[in-house]
Amino acid sequence: MALSLKPIHRQWHNLAAGIVAATSQCLAGLDDLLFPPSCNLCDTPIARQDDGLCSTCWQELTRNIADDYCRRCGRNASPFGIVNNKCGGCQNEEPIFDGIVRVGVYETALRNLILAFKFHERTEYAPRLGGMMRDALAASGFARKIELFVPVPLHWRRRLERGYNQALYLARHLCLPPAHICTDLVRIRYTKRQWNLSEAQRRHNVKNAFTVRRGHPFEGKTIALVDDITTSGATLTECAKVLKTAGAKQVYAVVTAVAHQNSP
Repeated sequence: MALSLKPIHRQWHNLAAGIVAATSQCLAGLDDLLFPPSCNLCDTPIARQDDGLCSTCWQELTRNIADDYCRRCGRNASPFGIVNNKCGGCQNEEPIFDGIVRVGVYETALRNLILAFKFHERTEYAPRLGGMMRDALAASGFARKIELFVPVPLHWRRRLERGYNQALYLARHLCLPPAHICTDLVRIRYTKRQWNLSEAQRRHNVKNAFTVRRGHPFEGKTIALVDDITTSGATLTECAKVLKTAGAKQVYAVVTAVAHQNSP
């Protein structure tokens, strides 16, 4: 009778798997001892399974993304306060872009994540922020229509100062095939930073600051503009205007956060 080696092989396989698992647990325990994990935002000690944030920061982040908002301008708005697809704050406005999707409000934990990502080279936060943007877009009703994701461009001088375009990083984690990213929208004028300007000054600051490259693919396309923060919507409006002049059929906006909720 031939002796089968399969049971012996199986025993050795199980033994090896057990040794690997035990070694991994020991190394993970040693890593936690030498380099204890802490919250990405406030440095509070956390468990490794907490996914980078302490319970307080998770709660703040959840509150930031839980509010209802207007799908035309992005401001906080109750569904019962929407008339003709507009909230009270944008009834007298006519945004050039066709709709907006946001993750949440530019406050507390979400604000801290964006600031760290944008100004402190914490590009490892891009997958988390981009993933939240992708989830918000999936619930929008127009996600399947998007053919091109267009990051709001930086002027080359600002790009050198910062080292990267945060909107492009977000677009890379937001875009899903068959749609793709296009960078043929460009900023041709170096502008002041928007946050210290009035709404009228913001519109003037970005006027004629953008154009499209020759041979662009925007004609007849449905586009998602991607940016980290919008306040007055001036930058998104100017970009959408340029894209529609270039022949885009529809232009939507996808942002991480909307700021200045109390602004008129």
